[in-house]
Amino acid sequence: MTSTETAALRPDVDELLRIAVDVVRLAAKTAQAMRAEAIRDPATKTTRTDVVTAADRAVERMVVAHLRRARPADTVLGEEFGVTGTGRTAEGAVRWVLDPIDGTVNYLYGVGPYAVSLAAEVDGQVVCGVVREASTGEEWTAVHGGGAFRDGRRLTGSPVTDLGQALVATGFAYDSARRRHQARVLAGLLPEVRDIRRLGAAAVDLCLAAEGRVDAYFEKGLNPWDYAAGALIAQEAGLVVSGLAGAPAGPDFLLAAPPGIRDALHDRLVELDAAGGP
Repeated sequence: MTSTETAALRPDVDELLRIAVDVVRLAAKTAQAMRAEAIRDPATKTTRTDVVTAADRAVERMVVAHLRRARPADTVLGEEFGVTGTGRTAEGAVRWVLDPIDGTVNYLYGVGPYAVSLAAEVDGQVVCGVVREASTGEEWTAVHGGGAFRDGRRLTGSPVTDLGQALVATGFAYDSARRRHQARVLAGLLPEVRDIRRLGAAAVDLCLAAEGRVDAYFEKGLNPWDYAAGALIAQEAGLVVSGLAGAPAGPDFLLAAPPGIRDALHDRLVELDAAGGP
């Protein structure tokens, strides 16, 4: 197959982003409307503190239905129902990665941010993503190689160069053993940075880091739907997105930091064994 033929198989990334933005805006409205119903009968996931609501499921079903109408051959990896659709295995196949409500506990309690996050992968690479904070309407987008934006403004991350002046966001697992390890890491890092923020929504954390409203973000134990869109947005804003000690960003660990403090923060997290523990 020639390079021209290969390129013809690949979907139009701008069109994928348009679809993503349209469906995420609808999904955010649905989530916000259902919040008013006060979330009846929350079930549990891995522990009693990790709630999953009727709204999570309803929003995911709605997004999947819209994507299937727009692009019936694609697959969707969602937090609530896993993989839907048979999809294609040929070159140019698209997989959507969805978190219907990122920040479910915030959503349940009515505090802090919650968002809908949707990314499109082509041949395993995230090519575009959108995160919309449902309660405020803030929306972040990115296309691979095309930059990251909020409300038409290109994002460039934080200019901070001193780790001691950095406001660092992080998150904690629901498993108690992992939380103990994360608390030890945090205790070691806290005296060496300006302060820590724990907002409870990984996708939003990554977007705030992309915007420079926090300087950096790290977390262990994320799932692909937690970071697929947000990590692309952070990367396209100029942040270095990686794991620790040469590992790629992923469930084992994700660090997003601007070049000015990336090495200092990375090395301190390695010393604190941030990617270790349960």
